[in-house]
Amino acid sequence: MNQLDATKSGFLVCIGLCIFIFTFIYVRNTFSKVPSEQKSFPDTAECGVYPDELCSALFEGKSAAPQIGNLCQIIHQPEIPDCIRTPCNCSTVLKSLHFITRPLSEEEGNFSLAYIITIHKELEMFVKLLRAIYLPQNVYCIHIDEKSPQDYKTAVQNLVNCFENIFISSKRENVVYAGFSRLQADINCMKDLVNAKTQWNYVINLCGQDYPIKTNKEIIQYIKSKWNDKNITPGVVQPPHMKHRTHLSYKEYVHSGKSYVYPTKNMKDDPPHNLTIYFGSAYYVLTRKFVEFTLTDVRAKDLLEWSKDTYSPDEHYWVTLNRLSDAPAATPNAQWEGSIRAIKWKDQEGVAHNGCKGHYIRDICVYGLGDLQWIIESPNLFANKFEPTTYPLVMDCLERRYRLKVLQQAEVPLDAHWHFQESNYFNMKLNV
Repeated sequence: MNQLDATKSGFLVCIGLCIFIFTFIYVRNTFSKVPSEQKSFPDTAECGVYPDELCSALFEGKSAAPQIGNLCQIIHQPEIPDCIRTPCNCSTVLKSLHFITRPLSEEEGNFSLAYIITIHKELEMFVKLLRAIYLPQNVYCIHIDEKSPQDYKTAVQNLVNCFENIFISSKRENVVYAGFSRLQADINCMKDLVNAKTQWNYVINLCGQDYPIKTNKEIIQYIKSKWNDKNITPGVVQPPHMKHRTHLSYKEYVHSGKSYVYPTKNMKDDPPHNLTIYFGSAYYVLTRKFVEFTLTDVRAKDLLEWSKDTYSPDEHYWVTLNRLSDAPAATPNAQWEGSIRAIKWKDQEGVAHNGCKGHYIRDICVYGLGDLQWIIESPNLFANKFEPTTYPLVMDCLERRYRLKVLQQAEVPLDAHWHFQESNYFNMKLNV
């Protein structure tokens, strides 16, 4: 090889090497999900005994914990249990998914709760919620959005088939956010629940992105001690800035994968029976007698019919009926009392909470790792909203802490499969 050829060859090698180095740096920077000052992932040892030690730091509000946790949850991707997406025999379902199969105390065994759970997506999140609140003395009605994919409906049905006290609602709705269909879904489940074999005391409604903060025992004690067997429907007389919801007529639109509620130009008639309309939470805790009242009383039926073309009627229907002085277990003078749901609303940032550490959807916080301490310190029974596909460690931490707390409160011998893991490494108090 002459000197010129050698020079050309060396030059080409140099160019090739430079292109490789440039490409490597570009790819690394492009696909990195962390800020530029945190390019490298932590050593596995930095994640500690995962996830328990990191969860403890997050629950205690350690400032560096969310930053480390966001990186560690990428390394430790949670595995989806086999029995969630593929059919298993029921014995395997109960054991592999860690369902509790006996009442945990005499008090709980003698006080049955009914649950209405409306779902449409995120099968894994639904399973996490269901196994958290499941107990054999309770009863559960699951409403699956009619728009949900068939494989999703089949997977839920396969799971439900393993339990005598869980069933799919007999009638399904195409649920539209803020539409009447959302209220009708609850009504459908209530009609099924009053005919269920279980003689439940109270009904609680949930959606698929809720998760409990308080245990079953704590929920029962809260109902008995704080509410003296009354209904819980937080809300006030409808404020002026909310009157458009019931003064104008609204319609639901469902077509080609899109669904929404839109206002028409038509004004509505006054409410039936000269009812005063209230505004409040769509979430409730209701007695069985009150549910029977809503299904049979002429005022309740007429209000339901009148509400069909209103905006987000579940935020006025329950609280309006519960303010009637002659309704069973009514609370005519109540306002926003009732610690049912912990939600970080965007417009309450800096007032009711310290900001959302995840992200907002429709002005509601999808919780991130930095929200965990706020959640467990909340006095509410449940929290909303969770996305385990986006923030898997949030649910890992909450699930493990919640199950440990439930089992510590138990007054019966524990079955081995009730534990999520053989040993735990939480170095914090569970506030039992």
